[in-house]
Amino acid sequence: MSEEQLKGWNHLPELPLKVSPVFVWPPKPVEIATWFWNSWFLISERLIVVGIAVACYLWFQPSLETTKTFEIGWITQIYVRNFLLTLLVAGSLHLWFYTYSAQGKQLKYDPRPLMVSGRQFTLGGQVRDNMFWTLGTGVIVWTAYEAVLFWALANGHISMISWDANPVWFVAIFFFIPVWESFYFYIIHRAIHIPFLYKHVHYLHHRNINVGPWSGMSQHPIEQMIFLGSVFIHLLIGAHPLHIIFHLQYYFLTAITTHTGFQGLLVNDKNRLALGTFHHQMHHRYFECNYGSLEIPWDKWFGSFHDGTIQANEKMQERRKRIMGK
Repeated sequence: MSEEQLKGWNHLPELPLKVSPVFVWPPKPVEIATWFWNSWFLISERLIVVGIAVACYLWFQPSLETTKTFEIGWITQIYVRNFLLTLLVAGSLHLWFYTYSAQGKQLKYDPRPLMVSGRQFTLGGQVRDNMFWTLGTGVIVWTAYEAVLFWALANGHISMISWDANPVWFVAIFFFIPVWESFYFYIIHRAIHIPFLYKHVHYLHHRNINVGPWSGMSQHPIEQMIFLGSVFIHLLIGAHPLHIIFHLQYYFLTAITTHTGFQGLLVNDKNRLALGTFHHQMHHRYFECNYGSLEIPWDKWFGSFHDGTIQANEKMQERRKRIMGK
């Protein structure tokens, strides 16, 4: 590692970090197309979640006729589906990266292991604590929101969007959801860093300075309700059951994958699946930077962007001093 790189990291991606070229002027069509292609196609988190959502809709989803009334049977069916899906995704990633250490520290950002114990954790250990909040409350909030929205859709409180009636808008919503996530997440994330909300709500998630797969949805129930509340945009824009399934799976499951602590999944020494971003990994260590994502450069526009360079780190330290001096 050269003197011009940040200290204390095991792995650094290509720096400086770049935001979406969609918001760079003058426009660069080739870079925009490449960014879009890499974000969605071949092997990507988003395309995998679309596949999972389709499978869940075809084989594990109660009909709208069934969801017209709240009944314990179909709600339990959805809960079990979500619980097992979380256990499969987070559990598999934890086994691969941490239990079996299948790729060692290759592409791992933080050199330190996850904490085996710690008084700051509810159950005494980081993984146990994270699993408790993810499975214990996170899956319940996820299921509750799905139940309410499926009921609303079945009873005409949400406009139904079908493939037959409007195929363009049906497909467009899938591409809209990640963009909406980038906008929504930045707003709510800055809000829960307000001292009162941080102290009573967001602190729980930030116990994880060095993150693992179970850390992503290890949040206070209030934060989980706020975070997953983005799905209620469908009250305005309409939806098909598949959109609701994808929306909440995208938020929940990619929170897991982006907190693996690794840049990607190595197969035959090649990064076959991009996972956690260094952009958000720095937020967990430095706290006062990178509140959003790279999709929409809110952090760059509002002065909280850390691109991973020494220069950006110095600016962050200066900003901290100014804030502390007030």
